[in-house]
Amino acid sequence: MAQMFRELAARLRAKPRTGAVLGLLILAGAVAGGWAASERGHGPDAALASGKVAFNVPAPPPPPPPADLQADLETLARGFKEDVGIAVTDVATGWTAQVNGETPYPQQSVSKLWVALATLEAVDRGQSNLDRVVQLGPDDRSVFYQPLGRRIRNSGGPEVSIRELLRWAITESDNSANDKLMRELGGAEAVKAILTEKGLQDLRVGAYERDLQASVAGMTWRPEYGVDWAFQHARAQLPDYVRDNAMNAYLADPMDGAAPADITRTLAALHKGELLSPASTQVFVDLLHQTRTGPMRLKYGLPPGWQWGHKTGTGQDLRGYSVGINDVGLATAPDGRVYAVAVMMRKTAKPIPARQAFFHQVSKAVARHWQASRTPGDPAPTFAAAPQPAGAGGQ
Repeated sequence: MAQMFRELAARLRAKPRTGAVLGLLILAGAVAGGWAASERGHGPDAALASGKVAFNVPAPPPPPPPADLQADLETLARGFKEDVGIAVTDVATGWTAQVNGETPYPQQSVSKLWVALATLEAVDRGQSNLDRVVQLGPDDRSVFYQPLGRRIRNSGGPEVSIRELLRWAITESDNSANDKLMRELGGAEAVKAILTEKGLQDLRVGAYERDLQASVAGMTWRPEYGVDWAFQHARAQLPDYVRDNAMNAYLADPMDGAAPADITRTLAALHKGELLSPASTQVFVDLLHQTRTGPMRLKYGLPPGWQWGHKTGTGQDLRGYSVGINDVGLATAPDGRVYAVAVMMRKTAKPIPARQAFFHQVSKAVARHWQASRTPGDPAPTFAAAPQPAGAGGQ
């Protein structure tokens, strides 16, 4: 192949570059580029084997969002009277209805999704293994909700597999499990590098949960904060202005920020198998459907017959308001059609029942649109819905 290209290039240098000859030159370059990529293991066969598109052929733009759903979301957002971001993406066709959907919001524990995605990508690359066992130690303690972290003693902690860490991080939102996964990958920068390679650089992870939460509070993490309620006690000693300044800085430019529409488009691509291998895609989707947190958020507003796989986020409270109150996931209609949905509240002073009611209203709007768009005899999409767990609990 290389000899053929050299001979063709010599012929082209000896002749005037007419349009036809220039076409041959372009073709030769393309062939040679494909040969070189194939030699490096990045040719079409390698790309297809990884489940990714072989060539960067521009996809046609998605259709515009349905007018009924877009109008419903705008009405709901206006009525909420606080800063809220909403996005709904139809997995099958790619349209996205949204309000403030391109504006970054604090993700809080929603960012655990991208640590899980990076972990499964490492598995696909052969750099990790779901059954590999690691031991938790005193340095793995985190902050707030961390069932695994509470089992750590100074002499050591439990041995858990990467698979178990993923389950704890996604289904229970365990901060120590998430931080351990991130540490196994090489830290926040390593996660960011994987996301960037996949074109997901707008999904920020920020930092280890313990460092992020300390920063939001105006603190610097210390190992002793991971034991019992030490973090909360130290935070309570801070002057008001320290906490106010730190929170305002975080809300202005959240280190874990992501736009709702970026999240729903990513979840849609993931569900279609465009980001991970088929096996890892199934692991990811199954985890979403095993999540036990947030049963009174988006899930509660879906009618009977719908299935919901998701990840919640819940930030810190300060002087009567909460930050980063989120729920994002995949809603599967009774006919198998899937919608990726994200609702994100930057800063809310509304009581918990009012927040929950808003989540319910968004879910109902999605279901109402699906029902209105149905016609008798509509075929179901080709992808199958993932099963839901038998029970759910937690906030």
